[in-house]
Amino acid sequence: MHGPWNHGFGGMHGQGRWARGRGPGDPWSDMWSEWWRGPVPRAERGTVRWLVLDAIAEQPRHGYEIIQSIGDKSGGAYKPSPGVIYPTLQMLEELGHARTIPRDERKVYEITDDGRRELAAHQEELTEFYEGQTEGGWENHAEEFVHVAKRVKHVAQLFKRAMHRGGIRPTTMRKARKVLDEALQKLEELLSQEDL
Repeated sequence: MHGPWNHGFGGMHGQGRWARGRGPGDPWSDMWSEWWRGPVPRAERGTVRWLVLDAIAEQPRHGYEIIQSIGDKSGGAYKPSPGVIYPTLQMLEELGHARTIPRDERKVYEITDDGRRELAAHQEELTEFYEGQTEGGWENHAEEFVHVAKRVKHVAQLFKRAMHRGGIRPTTMRKARKVLDEALQKLEELLSQEDL
């Protein structure tokens, strides 16, 4: 039987092999190569608010200084765009967490007392975000990644063996799909927390 189930993940010893893949037309290699490279670092929802508050808590800054401060603190791993920063600053003003003051004929933003309380309440998440960026890429988490990959591979092998034995009854397939749906829902809930 030919197809993506035959490629597997055996002998995974580091980033290089999977980043290179096994050539065009290999679905498993293409998928894991893309996963191994990882996503572009980002901050979403509440996190970017705390990054901005942290930047202006040190000293008043204008938009591009805030961008530079976040970029420097993350070791260059995350540098938000003006399209992210300026709407966030406007929202922080509306919430009373930041205010504008003049400096050298320019408008800069400083944190308010309410903003400092908001920042203090989320200091743990802020620290976690910056530590996550400076820890580096997937290569620093290869062992954990391999454990997950092996489990995904095992699921595929279970179905492959069942098909080789003569197929899977429709009732069994429906039950298997239900199990997978429940597992996927739990994984989606778990991984969606990364964006909070």
